Amino acid sequence: MTRSWNGLRRALAAVLVGSVAAATAWARLGPVARGTVWAEDGGVFFREHLALGSLPSIVHPYAGYLHLVPRMVVDAAFLVPVPWYAVAVSAICCALTGAVCAGVFVLAADVVPSAPLRVVLAAVPVLLPTAPWEVLGNAANLHTFALFLAPWVLSHRTRTWWGSALLGLVAVLVVGTEVQAILFLPLLVLAWQPWRTVPRASRLRALPVTLAALVAAAAQLVTATTTERESAPGDPSVRDVVTGYLLQTLGGLWRADVAAVGRSVVASGWGVLVVPAVLVAAVVVIAAVVAVRDGRPRAAVLSVVLAAGSAVVWTAALVANASANGHWSRADPTALVVATPSRYAAAAGLLLSAALVVAASVLVDRVLRRPATDGRSAAATTRRVLLAGVGWVVVAGLVTSWVVAFPGVAQRSSGPAWRPQFTDAVAQCRREPDGAVRIETQPWGARVPCALVLADGQGEP
Repeated sequence: MTRSWNGLRRALAAVLVGSVAAATAWARLGPVARGTVWAEDGGVFFREHLALGSLPSIVHPYAGYLHLVPRMVVDAAFLVPVPWYAVAVSAICCALTGAVCAGVFVLAADVVPSAPLRVVLAAVPVLLPTAPWEVLGNAANLHTFALFLAPWVLSHRTRTWWGSALLGLVAVLVVGTEVQAILFLPLLVLAWQPWRTVPRASRLRALPVTLAALVAAAAQLVTATTTERESAPGDPSVRDVVTGYLLQTLGGLWRADVAAVGRSVVASGWGVLVVPAVLVAAVVVIAAVVAVRDGRPRAAVLSVVLAAGSAVVWTAALVANASANGHWSRADPTALVVATPSRYAAAAGLLLSAALVVAASVLVDRVLRRPATDGRSAAATTRRVLLAGVGWVVVAGLVTSWVVAFPGVAQRSSGPAWRPQFTDAVAQCRREPDGAVRIETQPWGARVPCALVLADGQGEP
């Protein structure tokens, strides 16, 4: 009975976390952004759904890799009348982002045992200061949140075969959506480590997620090697990678207004970002050492991997996309003071934030698990208390940055809203029912067949 109650309580907690996270993502976008179609959602994904159909379009490559979940979102949004397409995509994407938050809350339990700190970890995707600018609430950037979920899916140790099968399905969706999730495949080693309280044979429960992840990774690699990418590869200098990371990823961790960070750099030099970067690195390293000494190797591995993954993901984005490199180390001051958030920095920022929360959990947990009366010296107790204080300062800093940045600004906050454009579109389609109309999106536009415009009674007076 107790086990059933605990399971129900955990499930209810996950549902609550996911629901609040989804509502937060929805609120941060604002009404205009929620009703405006973004980029590929009204471009490639929209066109190819019409041209190829639902199932073929889901596995159709774009920009060199697969986009399983974004394609599925677009397919689902076509189930509602086309004037509601923008709102449907936003709602589904916010719900899926909430599901990512709930998933992290559940999967991180053995790494971040404190429920309040795990809530902070789960909230990272929807509360990162720069998230609303481009990545929240649209299918084109759902891969960012898949990347955030990937380390937790691949490293998790499941207790049941049902959980293993479900995690395998999630692994297919994650890796089949974000090619960079392949970088975290080595974390599968952690999934094969058995729980101490179960027989060693139970490690086979990691087999479904392992096979699923490897098959999805193979599909991504085959796609990447057989599909031509239209984006020109980049050739960034080391200084551009470092300064861009400091400005966009680290700066975007604390300020939604990256231009304000740029103004600080112009006024005081790059030292205003180098010092915080050193402190962040020190916190992660110290926490990893503490975790190893306390017999928590999983926490040590994940804190380091998440932080290193943040830097690798940022570097890979600049190497793969010439357009991603802002040449920050050589940029004119006028370019720095008008800088806007980068979607590539959002992915790196999510991983870096997660690394900091895991590190803070390790430092705080030392005091929670080892009271001052454990017979240790006063000096050891003082060190534990000081380290816990550092952990709480890190958490407080992150939460404060989230509160200050709420709700945020999205690129599509100025429209053009999708649904109001259908008033004129209906009139035009009544005159030319076999034609198509152009509906403006941000930043492009979509050709919508009049058959869709006039469907479901839209063409009736």
